[in-house]
Amino acid sequence: MQTHIPNIITLLNLLFGVFASLSLLYGSLELALLWIGLAALADFLDGFVARWLNVQSPLGKELDSLADMVSFGFVPGIIFYGLIVQNQTGSWPDAWHWIGMPAFAITLSAGLRLGRFNIDIRQNTDFIGLPTPACTLFAVGLLLIHLFYKESVLHNLLDIKLLIVYIIGLSLLMQANLPMFSLKIKGGWKNNQLKIIFAVFCAIVLIWQPKLAPLTWITSYILLSLFTHFYTSKKII
Repeated sequence: MQTHIPNIITLLNLLFGVFASLSLLYGSLELALLWIGLAALADFLDGFVARWLNVQSPLGKELDSLADMVSFGFVPGIIFYGLIVQNQTGSWPDAWHWIGMPAFAITLSAGLRLGRFNIDIRQNTDFIGLPTPACTLFAVGLLLIHLFYKESVLHNLLDIKLLIVYIIGLSLLMQANLPMFSLKIKGGWKNNQLKIIFAVFCAIVLIWQPKLAPLTWITSYILLSLFTHFYTSKKII
């Protein structure tokens, strides 16, 4: 029975992703945030439980990517679709709008990235390219600005031109041959300094500015990964 527990958790990730999608499509944006959070929790727990019970399987790996395609591929596409339509029409979409279609470049890129992830043996410890949950967290950060900072200068981050830049940038980063660190900690302080410092930074931001935390986390994660990659490359040269 215990061999099925991680897969059940993965299926919960998929279910929560479906619920988040429906909530976004029907305009229940705050409820969507709850479902996305539960999907992210399930995505973390399935791998943790599989390792703890020592029941990793090829089925679990494939199922995880299929679930992530909904929770972290389709969901961010819907968020960007809604933000684009909101920007252009003044209201969250309740019907089909062609103007929002570029948002689903995110979804297509996520599908390609997840397909590659399952056959790329280099990504056992860290990532190559931006992981799909990070892309969703960035989209969630923008959704939080839409919900809670309508009268703030931060709302300028939802300008249509910037939204297109985010979509292109995130789509390219998911395909980039760029090492990006995982937060999985193995060993002691010496081998995990960057991960531990970043985790502490994330905790401080969450306490200080919880509604801005997702956007701050992912922006910092991308910049830190870029800096680490190019700094390391320069040292080798």
